[in-house]
Amino acid sequence: MIDDDFAIAFGHEPDGVWVAPGRVNLIGEHTDYNDGFVLPLALDRRTTVAAAVAGRTTVRSTREPEPVSFTAITVAPGQVEGWAAYVAGVVWAFREAGLPVVDLEILVEGDVPVGAGLSSSASLECAVAVAIADLTRTTLGPTEIARLARRAENDYVGAPTGGMDQMAAMHGAAGRLVFLDTRTDAVELIPFDLAAHGLELLVIDTRAPHQLVDGQYGERRADCARAAELLGVPALRDATPESVETLTDERLRRRARHVVTENARVLEVVELLRGGRDPREIGPLLCASHASMRDDFAITVPHVDVAQETAVAAGAHGARMTGGGFGGCVIALVDAGRGAEVTAAVEQAYADRAFEPPVTFPAVPSSGAHRL
Repeated sequence: MIDDDFAIAFGHEPDGVWVAPGRVNLIGEHTDYNDGFVLPLALDRRTTVAAAVAGRTTVRSTREPEPVSFTAITVAPGQVEGWAAYVAGVVWAFREAGLPVVDLEILVEGDVPVGAGLSSSASLECAVAVAIADLTRTTLGPTEIARLARRAENDYVGAPTGGMDQMAAMHGAAGRLVFLDTRTDAVELIPFDLAAHGLELLVIDTRAPHQLVDGQYGERRADCARAAELLGVPALRDATPESVETLTDERLRRRARHVVTENARVLEVVELLRGGRDPREIGPLLCASHASMRDDFAITVPHVDVAQETAVAAGAHGARMTGGGFGGCVIALVDAGRGAEVTAAVEQAYADRAFEPPVTFPAVPSSGAHRL
């Protein structure tokens, strides 16, 4: 129990325990920073934070050997680096927004895989954010907290991500997808009861970790901004398939084509699920999304392509890479009870190529961040 672990680490009981989930994105990749649409779900894998008010902030993690300390009223970008920067960034974002902050003793535990594209960072940020809000008695809605957590990641840590991850961590609900319009931050919860249809969503961690704080992600974002500028639209959300094909730069044309077609796929999936249709019908859209990320956006790697192709060949109704790319996870929509068969096929394909074995688990739509 984290309460006991906290007492061992700090010598007293915590003031409370808070959790926030990781997320997996069903469809809608690299659309969030283009003012587009995304459709994630909150996982039942989560980050747990025990915290107590203290004279100086000290952060410990069961995954890290050394604690990190700083002072809430003075912490600034560049002062705290590594994993603890996500915690310091949230404190800084609260303070920059004119909200009260306090120093805390914090213990972090969790089972969201790190570097797998399941938003372990947003999970940590949101767990810390709800803890700070509670302990300072600051009333904030889930979208407000998500925005603070996103600012921590963008402006403190320096990762140029969109807001999908934090919104999914805050708005997630059991048996629901989080349909997010990233231009307006409007959220609609979409039914996603796979068990009722004899289905499950398998997550395949390819064990090819990605890094978002690097040049590749930033280059894709810059390409999208340049394409929108050339097309004379505020963001690629406003572009049409026809207008995209007028771009003379092939790379920009491909990048823009992915975003425009991916937005259309998200909306199509939402309409299918809103209408109570069999979720198996979204399978081809998942595969089309993967092909677009592979061919137009160029963010897949051999590990994820092999996993995606093998899952479909083994009977998945659809599969795609999920997350920022260059590694991470693949999701596969499979009939209930077929997960082991698909997993075995991917494991064999990996063994044939001398890849490290993948790790698989079912994705269960779960609740967003809250106090236990």
